[in-house]
Amino acid sequence: MTDNNNTAKRGLLIVYTGNGKGKTTAALGMCVRAVGYNWHICLIQFVKGSWKYGELKGLKRLEPNVELHLVGEGFVGIVDDTKDFEEHQKAAKKGIELAVEKIRSRKYPLVILDELNVALDLGLVSDEDVEMILDECPEDVNLVITGRSARNWLIERADLVTEMKEIKHPYQKGITAQKGIDW
Repeated sequence: MTDNNNTAKRGLLIVYTGNGKGKTTAALGMCVRAVGYNWHICLIQFVKGSWKYGELKGLKRLEPNVELHLVGEGFVGIVDDTKDFEEHQKAAKKGIELAVEKIRSRKYPLVILDELNVALDLGLVSDEDVEMILDECPEDVNLVITGRSARNWLIERADLVTEMKEIKHPYQKGITAQKGIDW
């Protein structure tokens, strides 16, 4: 991977974490920026899988540069989840395998693993699974991992870490999630 000056670029490990909103949004902003340079991006979403939300429609408009894979079976243990935990685990493990495959292909200068931290925190995948992904990642591939509760070892290994901190949320005033803003 090179820029216009033909200088080799080192891929970065970027982590967006914290209890505030904006982790996926930050990753999607990077995705839009990369499309502006005609990069191909692979986005794999863990956990969110069963819901239909606006970002899916927006990402469709970025095809063929953006390849989206929904590997989750929905939010685990909350809202309308009726699936067995093992079903969620199986889906997340397939997501790990897919991530390794896409990273190894070297087709994508940017790979986004959305909500992987949550899948790790919930026990859907293991520390070893995530470490394997990092170990498989070529030096010129940028890898973004999002989700609450990033592990300390991942934070230490990352090149860039941003923590989204909730200060105020409309839900505290009884305002529910808004179409086009939250989903």
